[in-house]
Amino acid sequence: MNRLPPLTASARLRHAAAVAVLAALAFAGPARAQFASVPAPVLDQPPAASAAEHEKQYRVDAARHVYAAYPARIYKGRLPPLLYSVMVVETEIDAMGQVAGVQVVRKPAADEVAPWVVAMIKRAAPYPAPARLGVARFTEIWLVDKSGRFQVDALTEGQR
Repeated sequence: MNRLPPLTASARLRHAAAVAVLAALAFAGPARAQFASVPAPVLDQPPAASAAEHEKQYRVDAARHVYAAYPARIYKGRLPPLLYSVMVVETEIDAMGQVAGVQVVRKPAADEVAPWVVAMIKRAAPYPAPARLGVARFTEIWLVDKSGRFQVDALTEGQR
């Protein structure tokens, strides 16, 4: 039977460090990496002005704009029964379609999701200008899967 020589103190230390790193990665979970960077929006031209007369109508226009900006991040179909994160955000869009403010109303359980969602909202500007409203302020619920794909409540396809 082949016996390996005993490990030196430095080899044992390297082994323990490697095990600690692997354990930390295992507990970090695979979903966190999905939220490490904000994708660039794929909009090729500024959106047309919104004809919305009410903020509920503008909320749908803004949701369609976000979906057009991040098509690869949209969860297709019904969401799974257990979501990675749910977040409520109030967004204000000025008369030119620029983001005037984003406020987290309900913080998500997964801390890494909030800055990711806020950055995506800001990066998708300009939004359709709220021509009839002047300024639009609306609340949206972001439903986020562990894959980093999402739906917003205004356009959700529901849950399984």
